[in-house]
Amino acid sequence: MSNRRVFLAATVALAFAFSASQALAQKKYDTGASDTEIKIGQTVPFSGAYSVYANIGKTQAAYFKMINDQGGINGRKINLIQYDDAYSPPKTVEQVRKLVEGDEVLFTFQLIGTAANAAVQKYLNGKKVPQLLASTGAARFNDPQNYPWTIAYNPNYVSEGRIYAKYILKEHPNAKIGVLYQNDDMGRDYLAGLKSGLGDKAASMIVGEVSYEVTDPTVDSQVVKLKSMGVDVFFDASTPKFAAQAIKKLADLGWTPVHILDINASPISATLKPAGLDISKGIISTQYGKEPGDPQWKDDPGVKAFFAFMDKYFPEGDKLNTVNTYAYSVAELLTQVLKQCGDDLTRENVMKQVANIKGYTPSLALPGIKINTGPNDFRVNKQMQMMKFNGERWELFGPIIEDTGPSG
Repeated sequence: MSNRRVFLAATVALAFAFSASQALAQKKYDTGASDTEIKIGQTVPFSGAYSVYANIGKTQAAYFKMINDQGGINGRKINLIQYDDAYSPPKTVEQVRKLVEGDEVLFTFQLIGTAANAAVQKYLNGKKVPQLLASTGAARFNDPQNYPWTIAYNPNYVSEGRIYAKYILKEHPNAKIGVLYQNDDMGRDYLAGLKSGLGDKAASMIVGEVSYEVTDPTVDSQVVKLKSMGVDVFFDASTPKFAAQAIKKLADLGWTPVHILDINASPISATLKPAGLDISKGIISTQYGKEPGDPQWKDDPGVKAFFAFMDKYFPEGDKLNTVNTYAYSVAELLTQVLKQCGDDLTRENVMKQVANIKGYTPSLALPGIKINTGPNDFRVNKQMQMMKFNGERWELFGPIIEDTGPSG
């Protein structure tokens, strides 16, 4: 009998040891994650000239409140810590250090702006803290070899520039192109993409390149200069405040070139409304998500779910503002990535999963668009469709265009 007792005790001990080792094998955490919580950090321009993007942070905070109300992700609640950086890179550096070293977040999420992300890229990679789904499309954030802890969400600016070049070559082959661009990685990438897409015709077709600083009060003088160069295709690689100024100045001058506007400056609420919907008619841009005000999506399940979310969790927000649909879509993708992580909430696995998205269709993506990433391709959105503003809303035209370049 005693032998049997020993055997049973040994069996029970072995079973406990096995289940404990299984639990350890199943659950892996880095700083910022536990059985009950996933702590993530974000900087947002809640104040300053770029506070139009504050809605990104507000929508995402509301989204994760909804997720938490539904029980969280794999049973864990999202703790989103947000700080205002006023779109000022030195403030971003200060706030991101606070998030990493003070709040001890698992990763940063959707830091907003090219310059802001550039200011902390080396720091976060040095600390091996994921810089996840950054709100920028600059090419420097798609460099898994040199910056394996950084992945951007936005369509790659070089890719987008190449898509506009394809459009210009097809529709306006004899164009005299003038470029207004923000003097940072964003603006320079758009210009590089346009030149890459135009190929050997770039030198003859681009007749003017004029930049502005984010600290400039207006871009009026730049617009006047481009008009004087005989430009008939005006490519505006800017952000909402300056794009609205450019639209107004074009109208003041009575100048009507073909006006191409980058996707960052395309939101109706943030750019076209302040400029004037009537004078914005005919502007061309690209899109990869459904325009919530477009009647063709009125019965779309994704758009309906978005409206219901806004009604309940962000009622003061503008349901038709594409800044809010953008923010919702990124939060939805992060939720997918964290679901894929399961109980392995290490920083290494978070990066592994975000670089292993296969055939994922976001609920607000245009039909035919899927997200695919890989260890050597950190571009999240590389498919887009052209669109034109009709005075009330954007109208899509043409096929889904994919940029298949090696780095966007």
